[in-house]
Amino acid sequence: MGIEMNDRGPYDIPGVGPIVGSEFAEVSVNVDAQGNSVRLRLEDLRTGRVRYLDALELETVIWLDDGHLTELLDPSADRWRDSSPPPRAE
Repeated sequence: MGIEMNDRGPYDIPGVGPIVGSEFAEVSVNVDAQGNSVRLRLEDLRTGRVRYLDALELETVIWLDDGHLTELLDPSADRWRDSSPPPRAE
């Protein structure tokens, strides 16, 4: 998508929502209330892949020790493999 932030801080794109981005990734972050409970809707803007995280899943990420989080951040583990599933259509 290639949006430059400069020093303006967080930004919100109409139709996409608030964006968290860096030189490595851009993710749309929204709150979804359509399920049984409120959850976070995350969308990788490069691939269109969507993931929903509920409160328990978010709390789990917070409590991960640095070693486990580092393992999750390794893109060679899942992200760059040809066998990864295609993006889900929501």
